[in-house]
Amino acid sequence: MIRRNLLMALMCAGLTMVAVSCADEAESSGPVALPDNTSDAVATYVQIVQASYADSVATATTLNNAINTFTADPTQANMDAARQAWLDSREPYLQTEVYRFYDGPIDNEATGPEGSINAWPLDENFIDYTVDAPDGGIINGTETIDADTLDGLNGKDGEGANVSTGYHAIEFLLWGQDQSDDGPGNRPFTDFITDGTGTAANQDRRGTYLTAVGDLLVKQLTDVHDAWVDGAAYRTSFVADEKAAFFKIVQGMVVLSGFETGAERLGAAYDSGSQEDEHSCFSDNTHRDMIQDIQGVLNVWNGSYGSIKGTGIKDVVAAADPALANKVDARIKESLALANALQTPFDQAIKAGNAEGRAGVEALMLSLKQQEKDMTEVFLLFGYGVEFIQANYSEE
Repeated sequence: MIRRNLLMALMCAGLTMVAVSCADEAESSGPVALPDNTSDAVATYVQIVQASYADSVATATTLNNAINTFTADPTQANMDAARQAWLDSREPYLQTEVYRFYDGPIDNEATGPEGSINAWPLDENFIDYTVDAPDGGIINGTETIDADTLDGLNGKDGEGANVSTGYHAIEFLLWGQDQSDDGPGNRPFTDFITDGTGTAANQDRRGTYLTAVGDLLVKQLTDVHDAWVDGAAYRTSFVADEKAAFFKIVQGMVVLSGFETGAERLGAAYDSGSQEDEHSCFSDNTHRDMIQDIQGVLNVWNGSYGSIKGTGIKDVVAAADPALANKVDARIKESLALANALQTPFDQAIKAGNAEGRAGVEALMLSLKQQEKDMTEVFLLFGYGVEFIQANYSEE
């Protein structure tokens, strides 16, 4: 089975021929050796990974506590607090998405929980009632509701289908369907009241479902974090081979930039113009998804996160090719500026007829596509040509 890897992403993005021609050109002049500061950049990277996952666990725990408070005492104030905790928890987690796409702890094929943590789009009536299916979903069915059962149901009909757990399941349960043109969903808190005065049937099952997926989110994020702590087996093996580590680091940056954020998330929504295709469609938080994904790339590029200030990938590239480092640096910053300039809510920005909003989304898509191409040059600079990619990331 083909791994989810750079080669696949380049093929999907239509960049394979670019990589081949550039590799041929690079071979004519010879690849550049990795600079002496590469090991420092790898060391900084693992510190950033551990710290940002620690923040993700901490904010997910705060979210879970808020969920428990809300389900024990369903009030508007407690629902609002849980919603805010969800928004807060997304900020650090989104910055960790740059650590995907190289078979690491978050998304390796055997045990990686990414599909349970952040899968989307979500088929709402697989979980609960919708306007079109008032009796739909697990909550209105007879399945056992606990973390193990829900995790087993997640994606049961194939990758990307029947999402039952993770951030977006929690989002749907807290906000409900978004039926508004100028705001998020507005599920009533009374959907969780169990004393006979609540709205929507099976209020007790709804509360049980919400607490179960909250518990599962914390557990899965904790497991990923623990793989990156100092002395953990994965972290130790990662830093032991700086060439392979450097490749994986840049791979995550390349694939998140062009394929995942630029094409899968922005492109699909832009093409359809549908609210159903935006990443955080219930809470109207999609613009933050875009901003924080790009911020995660910038963190790794700069070698900084919070109080961590170390050697970044930018420093490695600059030691070998200052012009390329400057080009990539300018492009990432331009993409981040364009993400911050997106019209909100995002579901209105992509609507047919909103020329200004769609132009902003398109500009960001194009910038991320160029960012992907510019960062692909980093591979070629250091001799990571197509043959290397195929040898290290092909069929197993």
